[in-house]
Amino acid sequence: MRRYGKHTDEDDIRSRPNRKGNRPRTHIRPKHEDAAEGLVLTVDRGRLTCLVEDRTVLAMKARELGRKAAVVGDRVAIVGDLSGEKDTLARIVRIEERTSVLRRTADDDDPYERVVVANADQLAVVTALADPEPRPRLIDRCLVAAYDGGLTPLLVLTKSDLAPPDKLLELYGDLDIPYVVTSRGELEDGTAADRVREQLAGRITAFVGHSGVGKTTLVNALVPEERRRSTGHVNAVTGRGRHTTTSALALPLAGAGGWVVDTPGVRSFGLAHVDPSRVIHAFPDLEPGTEGCPRACSHDEPDCALDAWVAEGHADPARLYSLRRLLATREHTEGD
Repeated sequence: MRRYGKHTDEDDIRSRPNRKGNRPRTHIRPKHEDAAEGLVLTVDRGRLTCLVEDRTVLAMKARELGRKAAVVGDRVAIVGDLSGEKDTLARIVRIEERTSVLRRTADDDDPYERVVVANADQLAVVTALADPEPRPRLIDRCLVAAYDGGLTPLLVLTKSDLAPPDKLLELYGDLDIPYVVTSRGELEDGTAADRVREQLAGRITAFVGHSGVGKTTLVNALVPEERRRSTGHVNAVTGRGRHTTTSALALPLAGAGGWVVDTPGVRSFGLAHVDPSRVIHAFPDLEPGTEGCPRACSHDEPDCALDAWVAEGHADPARLYSLRRLLATREHTEGD
């Protein structure tokens, strides 16, 4: 038996050979300083279509990223074959820091949040004034998600030829949300797209809305089909003459310097992830009044300091009502 003592040298120590070769293991990851910059346009079953300079490149997430997932709108570092040619595949090795995140959960009691879009500047909430009837509770939930994620909301009201917009606009008047009202005829002749485009110029705008409100019709008018083909996108199905979005897709807004992100129609918008302390940031006239609130205040309880703040004349009572109405959506379903 070999004995080890203070006079033992390295020749006396037995080492286990590396089964995968002689290269020692290391936890140091490559920095990929020569990686190209890319923008994720869409994600389909683990494959990501990215815009690299002026071409689309198909890529997959590198193993070193672990469970961290890239979503539409992410700015990424990408290496490998960047030619964009058929049957080539690059690797995403880094996801850059996000400026905003649109998130939702399947239900209010679902702890798993889903990132829908990253780095969007604006959230366009599309709703019909009739056929189907407006769902203010769902609109409220989308607004909360926008405020929580750092996006500016925009209301797009369609089918004004079937019902007037006044009642719905009055509900959101105290929130000072910009809006565009369109009719079916304006969608057909292109004037609706022109007026909506003015609100999108120079911005990345995510579009949300439930089935039948005309969201995808509007997106098609903003970005004609030939522009869709130029991005290499194939993640859509067509049935009975209707184009249906099945995954989020970023499309360049020609002539306006912006991007449109079309998202699948939503039936619900869970808000389990929302913290009231982040939503209050969208109410700068009310936010200073929260300094006297108890810890973890829901802003709708007896000790909330906002009541005194409004009573002293620092803000309009209607604004506090609007804040509490939005926060209350976390406790109820859209159908309430």
